[in-house]
Amino acid sequence: MQYTHEHREIQNTLKRFIEAEINPHVDEWEAAEIFPAHEVFKKMGNLGLLGLTKPEAYGGAGLDYSYSMAMAEALGHIDCGGIPMAIGVQTDMATPALARFGSDELRAQFLAPAIAGDMVGCIGVSEPVAGSDVAGIKTVARKDGDDYVISGQKMWITNSLQADWMCMLVNTGEGPIHKNKSLVMVPMRENGKLLPGIEVGKKIKKIGMNSSDTGLIYFDEVRVPQRYRIGAEGQGFIYQMQQFQEERLWCAASTLQSLTHCIQWTVEWAQERKLFGSTLADQQWVQFKLAELKAEVESLRALTYQACEHYVAGADVTEWATMAKLKAGRLNRTVPDTCLQFWGGMGFTWENKVSRMYRDGRLASIGGGADEVMLGILAKMMGIAKRPQK
Repeated sequence: MQYTHEHREIQNTLKRFIEAEINPHVDEWEAAEIFPAHEVFKKMGNLGLLGLTKPEAYGGAGLDYSYSMAMAEALGHIDCGGIPMAIGVQTDMATPALARFGSDELRAQFLAPAIAGDMVGCIGVSEPVAGSDVAGIKTVARKDGDDYVISGQKMWITNSLQADWMCMLVNTGEGPIHKNKSLVMVPMRENGKLLPGIEVGKKIKKIGMNSSDTGLIYFDEVRVPQRYRIGAEGQGFIYQMQQFQEERLWCAASTLQSLTHCIQWTVEWAQERKLFGSTLADQQWVQFKLAELKAEVESLRALTYQACEHYVAGADVTEWATMAKLKAGRLNRTVPDTCLQFWGGMGFTWENKVSRMYRDGRLASIGGGADEVMLGILAKMMGIAKRPQK
């Protein structure tokens, strides 16, 4: 995959926006453990950045998925991980199934405002007892007339303390666990206030991704029209697995620029830091480790670009996206960790950009499917692991 002039122009627009509207406020938003999502998203919506791959009929640009990859990569210019993740939830995690399988009514009511930046969305899959084990969710939507009545909990939900709606995976039947789930659009707020039956259990304090708000949300007999279901009943697990392809590609692409920054910052520091009559950069061990890290990041870039090329061509890229997500998670741990070591005591300070990447990057091996889940998927696809018998 090669970026065209059009890809680069979108990246340049986003980079200018980041430099003017986001990075000057990152330290403040990190300290507050939240950023003004509605304000930031509205400005991005005005620039046409929240619907690059979404249908033109609902305000999107109708471009292929390589443009999402270009945007995800450019988000690496943001001086933290939390805000890019929040944006990615809006563009590539909470909206793909809605755009692909949602009714015209749903897309007009939820997708169009999300593309415009008038609404903030979130994706409700994980629960206190079910994270990477998506099939194990317990939240239930029972039928009552023309409505679903939803009860349960959703945890680790990015954007949920500000979200206007949730794309929720919920049990809508009693059948097999892979066939009894549906995706349902659940309105969460009106005029900024939570709707009846929805309660924020707590704001989760994390070791990183601090500017991204994360909540435990309770749903107690929340009534939603059945027409708010995305696509066919019982197909939610399949739709969510398809959404994961885009989420995992996005995760891999979003790490490329930030990892490149991390290495470059460390090169510049090593060239300045004096020790033992020379500089840190004069030490062969340091040279070799930084060169090795660059090779690893470029390998991830090649893998991610290849996966995107297959996806744009219409292929099932579960295997490619899984490998890219696994590799991205590992490098988000090893690159900042190695670089932080070279920064010495400065790397152990809170304000240091590398130390922030060290904290933020740890999530990549957990969120969106843990490394072990990625390895399990790959082992099954290689034919060396079997699914447990039910």
